[in-house]
This record gives sequence, structure tokens and C-alpha cells, in this order.
Amino acid sequence: MRHDLNSRSPVLLSVAILFTLVAGGMDLSRGGRSVQAPVMPAKSRSASSVPRETWTDRWGDGFPDAARLDQKQDRENFVRWVTFLAEAQFYQPGPGAHEEIDDCAALVRFAFRNALVAHTAAWRRALGLPFDPGIGDVAKFVYPEWPLGRGLFRVQPGLLQSPDRVGKDFAEFADSATLLRYNSFFISRQVGAARRGDLLFFYQPGQRQPYHAMIFVGPSSFQSRGHQWIVYHTGDLNGHRGEIREVDAALLMRHPDSHWHPAAANPRFLGVYRFDLLR
Repeated sequence: MRHDLNSRSPVLLSVAILFTLVAGGMDLSRGGRSVQAPVMPAKSRSASSVPRETWTDRWGDGFPDAARLDQKQDRENFVRWVTFLAEAQFYQPGPGAHEEIDDCAALVRFAFRNALVAHTAAWRRALGLPFDPGIGDVAKFVYPEWPLGRGLFRVQPGLLQSPDRVGKDFAEFADSATLLRYNSFFISRQVGAARRGDLLFFYQPGQRQPYHAMIFVGPSSFQSRGHQWIVYHTGDLNGHRGEIREVDAALLMRHPDSHWHPAAANPRFLGVYRFDLLR
């Protein structure tokens, strides 16, 4: 987003977001692959090791049921980690994450992947996290020891096929359009329907990378103010490396450029989406 917001201060944020005009649109996403941050060592298994009788897809969205989080506590832990990790990169970014996260999709990938790993003390130190949030791990599996192996995101259209197709249909990298089309499902075009860890998608025609994603955080893990927060990466800002920002959802609704209002009346707001992992 090409506006100068300091979301750590609600007063300054209110002034900035209401009076700063957007120059040429908000470039939240750009091309290129992210630098792969290290995952703590684990014995990886291939997708073909998952019994074929469990390789089902009850929703027909191309995502295997074996890789879905079907327990309430696992889903809660996952979304809390996603939002905590996204916010942490705004308040106190780690050096490795700074290199990896260079656009809006990279922020989503970083939070998604690291929400599924074993959250050990060594892992926290490697990421430079400011504190231990006390969130439990996902119990069903630990990435990359999960049904999709190193693959995290579906990158091809179509129905789920045999485990032997995982290397072609799933990958560690996905841009915003791929996250929207193959890795999440529609919830609503009303931002009030968003839950912690949901994604807000926009489509801004005319931009080099027109699809843009934001992470709906809800209540912050880093401050006590009772706002509903949204975290996103700006992407390139007029040829310069962008940054991660956090904005109050209510203020975003009053942004001077209505193309960025997360509202049903805005045709460029595609809506609230939720990861297929949680379906």
C-alpha cells in the first residue's frame, strides 16, 4: 500500500490514513520468489507414505482431507500462530524474515509455514521472536512431516489426484492469486464476518501484480487496545523495498481511496477468505 501509516500510534494513523492520498494505487504484491527461511530439521516423509485410502477430498477443492486441521484446538493454535507471527514481523522483525518477506503473499507464506512447525526454543531464537506467546503446537502433524511433504500450497487447478501428483500440484511458493484461487475458500464480502487468521483479498486492475492479500488479525497480541487489526506488506514502494504495516480495520474502511475499502460496495474488494487447511 502506498501510504505512509504509522499504525503503532492510533492518533498518527488516523491522521495519515484519512488525509494521505494514494499515489498510483497500493502495490501490495510483486513477483519473484522469496528467500526460503530455514525450517528446524525434521525427518520428512513423502506424500506417497500417506495411505491411499485417506487421500480423499470431501470438499472437492483439490486439498487432501489428510492435510486439513479437523480438531478445534489445532485450528485455534494454527490461526493464533499465523496472526502472532505476522504481527511480530511488524513490531520486531527478525533478520531472516526481513529477507524472506518482500510482498504481501510472502508474509502469508511465512506465517502459514511457521505456524505448522515445532515451536521450540531454538526455533524462536532463529526467528528472533520477541517473546513466547504460549500458544500450543498443531498436534495433527509438524511441517514438513505432513501429508504434502515440503509442499504447502496448491499451485494447479483441478481435483485432488493421487499422492504421486503432490510434487506437481503443490509447492512451497504461491503468489497472491494462487493463494486466492487454490488455497482458500470464500467466506463473505463483509469484513465483519472475518475471523482471526482469515485473508482479505483485493483486485486492482492495471497494476503489475493486481491481486493483493491482507491478514485479518483481530485483537492484537502486542497491545491492549481493543481494535480489530489487519497486517499486510506493502510490496515495492515506487521502486524501493516496502514494509509490513498494521492498520485498524475501522480506519481502513475510511481510507481516502475507496478502492481499498474492505466493503461489499467496493467491487475491487474480493472478500474475506479462509485457508482450505481449516475447511
